[in-house]
Amino acid sequence: MPPTALKMMRQVDRPRDRFDYKMRSIGSGGETLGAELLDWGRETFGLTINEFYGQTECNLVVGNCGACMPVRPGFMGRAVPGHDVGVVDDDGTPLPIGAVGNIAVRRPDPVMFLRYWDNPQATEDKFAGDWLLTGDTGSLDDQGYFRYVGRSDDVITTSGYRVGPGEIEDCLMKHPAVALAAAVGIPDPLRTEVVKAFIVLRSGYQESDALIEEIQSFVKVRLAAHEYPRQIAFVESLPMTTTGKIMRRELRQQTVS
Repeated sequence: MPPTALKMMRQVDRPRDRFDYKMRSIGSGGETLGAELLDWGRETFGLTINEFYGQTECNLVVGNCGACMPVRPGFMGRAVPGHDVGVVDDDGTPLPIGAVGNIAVRRPDPVMFLRYWDNPQATEDKFAGDWLLTGDTGSLDDQGYFRYVGRSDDVITTSGYRVGPGEIEDCLMKHPAVALAAAVGIPDPLRTEVVKAFIVLRSGYQESDALIEEIQSFVKVRLAAHEYPRQIAFVESLPMTTTGKIMRRELRQQTVS
């Protein structure tokens, strides 16, 4: 299930008291999961939600498995055995541990596509040497865990920092008034971009300037100063794909239209 669907389920009050269910495992993919949903999954289902990563061109190459390794909040897991996954620059050169770059998969790989149909140029553009560039950015730690930062065009450049929307959204979700949240970068003459958050409120909360300040302060004390949303818009819903991914591009377009 995509994290957005889990976030919608999270709004159900006292599910363990109301429903008779016993889950054996839950997998999630399509967006970063975040510590808040991991904690909610353990409390609600009595298990650790496993995060999976891949794309249509090269599916399920990174993942967590709570049954056989520690699941670390903020990390989407390790390379699935049999796949060579790394973090490289635009030329396909592997980057140092901890550096943010392109999440990439080395060919040949048993789950990798052969080519785009009738589009050799798009196929060529997808690769840097033998590395398939996923279009996502992330980093790799010294234990082989991948941290997902975001789609290349979703990464926010503010005050000289590159910020992934997932970390901000995860923090926003911890506020009791927030049901769903999306963070995007909007142009700013001083900081290049600033963070703008689009928030769907939980039932019982009303939008107000006081609530905006409260949410901003909530994020300020939990994340770095450049990561808090300098602008907040309350919305009835967020634009999503059919698979439950937030369409941040549409939200960015709303800010400039």
